[in-house]
This record gives sequence, C-alpha cells and structure tokens, in this order.
Amino acid sequence: MADPSSSAQTTDSKSSKKDYSTAILERKKSPNRLIVDEAINDDNSVVSMHPAKMEELQLFRGDTILIKGKKRKDTVCIVLADEQCEEPKIRMNKVVRANLRVRLTDMVSVHQCPDVKYGKRVHILPIDDSIEGLTGNLFDVYLKRTNFIVHAVAVFVID
Repeated sequence: MADPSSSAQTTDSKSSKKDYSTAILERKKSPNRLIVDEAINDDNSVVSMHPAKMEELQLFRGDTILIKGKKRKDTVCIVLADEQCEEPKIRMNKVVRANLRVRLTDMVSVHQCPDVKYGKRVHILPIDDSIEGLTGNLFDVYLKRTNFIVHAVAVFVID
C-alpha cells in the first residue's frame, strides 16, 4: 500500500511546475519599452516619465536618454519626473514623436545615453525654396527678430 504522504508530495511538485503551454502568449518583461503619451509641456527636447519607472531604469532627473522609435529612428532627449504620468508611459510632444516616426500609444524603447558631447556652434541655413525672390540681408530681416523665422535647417557642429 502506498504511503499517503508520498502522494501529497507528488501533487505538490506538479503544481509548483510552470505551465509552458501558454508561454508564447505571455508578454516579455521589458522595462525600457514604454507607451507614447501626449506631453503637457511644449519643449522639443524634454520627455517625462513616472518617478518609479525612472528609478527602475536607473535614470535621474535631467539625465540624457536615447529614445528609439520606428523605422530605425532615434533621438536624444532629457528626462524629467512627472507624478501625473502613468508608469508604463512616456510623455513627449509632437515634434519628438515626428522625429521618431511614432504616434500616440505606439511603443518606444528608452536607453541611457551618458556620453553626449556639447555642441561648439550652430549653423542656421535657409532652405533654397524658402528664399526665392528674397533680397537683402536675410540675417537682419528674419533671424535677428525672434518672433518670425524663415524655414531653416539648424546644423549642430560637434568637434
């Protein structure tokens, strides 16, 4: 006759085993993959995240991060803490989303980017089709005043 205590041990060992039949349906745990949400502020170089998520990713307020979006697009931003932001989300404005080629509710991945160098100078170059028919000193007319600017391309030079 079998010992009843040994049969109890075998049922406990079966229940403690993990069921792998539905493992393919479970989502992998990637703490650096976040859902895109609309930003409250209108800064083109700042994103905001929940403080708990920042702590999980070992990020501090003001750190530089690399955000990877769709189609091999990525950008560098500064991260700030935001208590109102939900934990699995990252808030970014329309310009950052356009640079990453993502929409609201898309997934992006966030990585630390500690070795960002400071730029030495900025060249602001007008786009050819935006200056057709214009004469005179373009700097005095369009760039000196801050309330109006011709379509231009900013080139950051890092030496």
